[in-house]
Amino acid sequence: MYRGEYEGERNDSNQRHGQGRALLPNGDVYEGKYRNGKRHGRGLYVFRGGARYEGQWKKGVKHGEGKFQYPDGSWYEAHLDAGEWKRDMRHGYGAYHYPNGDVYEGSWRKNLRHGLGNYTYQSSGTKFMGSWVDERMEGRGQLIHPKHRYHGTWGKNLPEGPGVYTFSLKWMQLGQYVHMKVSDQDLAEALDEERAEESTKDPSAIPLGVVALWRATKVGKYDPSLLPAEPVPVTITDSVQSIESVELPEEAGVKEEEAGESQEEPQAPEQAVQDKSPEEAEQLASQEIQEGIQPEPEVSAEDYPDTEDEDF
Repeated sequence: MYRGEYEGERNDSNQRHGQGRALLPNGDVYEGKYRNGKRHGRGLYVFRGGARYEGQWKKGVKHGEGKFQYPDGSWYEAHLDAGEWKRDMRHGYGAYHYPNGDVYEGSWRKNLRHGLGNYTYQSSGTKFMGSWVDERMEGRGQLIHPKHRYHGTWGKNLPEGPGVYTFSLKWMQLGQYVHMKVSDQDLAEALDEERAEESTKDPSAIPLGVVALWRATKVGKYDPSLLPAEPVPVTITDSVQSIESVELPEEAGVKEEEAGESQEEPQAPEQAVQDKSPEEAEQLASQEIQEGIQPEPEVSAEDYPDTEDEDF
């Protein structure tokens, strides 16, 4: 069996130890540090499919500061001062850059977006800042547009319950999002303009036949005391120590590399959400109060300033 090729340092037990370069049987290439036969320290791993990882390794797996570039042009980067890879997984704090220019920066847990994080849409400049649970927007958050923002709570990627729209720190609209099951396609199309501002690219992330409808109750001058509570970090039940103690399967690359063990080339994560155009978002936010609700005081779209809302 072809065991690949290796050039570099070895220890007294003839294991790869120190600086070395290996061509693995499947065509992958690794160049960097070894310890007792395993990738350990800083190194560059190039997959034959085009992906590449450059950063820290520990006992044969990605662990620590590093940057992973995917064949589609996206990349994930973790900095030692802000977070790192754990046992070959995105775990901690890191930034993922999508091919279309979108960026997620925040907490990760076992390769999934989990904790507090910001997702920025390159096309519109819209940003979601808030809580994530297992890839989904879940808990408190804010959806920030160039001229307004929404403060509220999310569940399974949909806004739900009480919330507040604010407009350049001058006006605010209070109300709540309610979830409605839609079984008829014609009804779904009729309600399209009242859907939540964001939808997901992954059909499984939002329950099929469910839409979020905004029910406004009051319009008034901006009052920060009426804003919902800020997002809070999500509790992660498994600690770093528990992750480090997990026995990885053979395909994770922990086995003796002399036997020709290679890394499993991972897939790039799905984009979490798909943003609507700024015009659509602005139309949703500035629509009139629902029929039968009297605003206090009465305002119109002309009252909203055109200046951009400052980031907090």
